[in-house]
Amino acid sequence: MVNVDALNSIRTDIPDHVTLVAVSKTKPISNIQEAYDLGVRDFGENRVQELVEKHDALPEDINWHAIGHLQTNKAKQVANIAHLVHAVDSTRLFNALAKHAIKPLDVLLQLHIASESTKHGFTEEELINSIEEGLLSNPMINIRGVMGMATFTDNHNQIASEFRSLRNAYDKIKTGMGEGFDTVSMGMSGDWKIAIDEGSTLIRVGSAIFGHR
Repeated sequence: MVNVDALNSIRTDIPDHVTLVAVSKTKPISNIQEAYDLGVRDFGENRVQELVEKHDALPEDINWHAIGHLQTNKAKQVANIAHLVHAVDSTRLFNALAKHAIKPLDVLLQLHIASESTKHGFTEEELINSIEEGLLSNPMINIRGVMGMATFTDNHNQIASEFRSLRNAYDKIKTGMGEGFDTVSMGMSGDWKIAIDEGSTLIRVGSAIFGHR
């Protein structure tokens, strides 16, 4: 069930330039349809099988966001149904998506900004080197920006600092990436307000809208 008051509050609070992705992973189709009927068009899924099933069952004008770590052997299933792939965290995954895309696919490059080693992503140095060496260049892939997840902590100063590092990395590489490079994805249910203050243009909110899993 959708928390309508929370959804409306978030929509009211976020600036016009920020995209809200409703994270619908593990939620039934009926919940997504309810949010759709309330005007939501961007939904995030992190399980490929769920993404495929929901894509086939729900309205065609939904923008499906493939979020979370994506294994290269799942790239073929995602490449031609995702509106945006959020977590390209290696050149290997980049190449797998490019191989299977039948039309140019929009992606975000994931940077590792958290103190937790369990989170995925390029370091800033690795990302810059990969771009300069042409390892992240293919006509079938449109790099739309960067994304990252902050450390799971109550320390707001640490979260803000990590988000700031992502925004700074985006600003460093933006010049050479073209006009379509316009997205900084950071911020979830617990920290999206901090993320927007630090320059996020896309937030992913699940539990605040659909309730805890």
